[in-house]
Amino acid sequence: MGNNVSLEQLPAEIAGRLLEIGAVNLRPNDPFTWTSGIISPIYCDNRLTMSYPDIRDSIAEGFAALIREHYPDTEVIAGTATAGIPHAAWVAQKLNLPMAYIRDKAKGHGKQNQIEGLIKDGQKVVVIEDLISTGGSSLKAALAVIEAGGDVQSVLAIFTYQFPQAAEAFREEGIELQTLSNYSALVEEARNRGTISDADVSLLQSWRENPQAFGK
Repeated sequence: MGNNVSLEQLPAEIAGRLLEIGAVNLRPNDPFTWTSGIISPIYCDNRLTMSYPDIRDSIAEGFAALIREHYPDTEVIAGTATAGIPHAAWVAQKLNLPMAYIRDKAKGHGKQNQIEGLIKDGQKVVVIEDLISTGGSSLKAALAVIEAGGDVQSVLAIFTYQFPQAAEAFREEGIELQTLSNYSALVEEARNRGTISDADVSLLQSWRENPQAFGK
């Protein structure tokens, strides 16, 4: 992708790459059941991107481009455990910045750290996540950085389902959220590729608006 990456083209480009490797699967007529019990026409496993060097590099460069453009004073890249850790490492390497990672809770032994690596008081931190659904776990990680004295510039993620409650949760905490791609871009890219029909698009849009009612 290189340093000349177009931020405007990122959502469609990343969506296409995720579709190509099966990191995102769309099944509007044969939906998945999530662990939470939600019936969903989409399943996202961005961990697959680790196994494709060119795609993971495109993702890292996309994150780096967002940081260069919007958060040029960033001092630390922090990944969420576990899926955000490798992407944070690649981004930190590209930007020659320190890296840390954030556990979902403090360890029960040793120093009982929740954050591994060094975040000094007042340092400007960007948190890297792989996927935003309701936003709860990502916000928990960002708030842990704030509690540790860091100044969170933004949470950056590869993909978001664009649930309204996630956007509202970030607004309530006053924390910025940016993603490389999103559900709308993915649906549009899948339609352009002919992998879903116009009727499928309507089903997919209805799920995002009200996932609890989908399939009932």
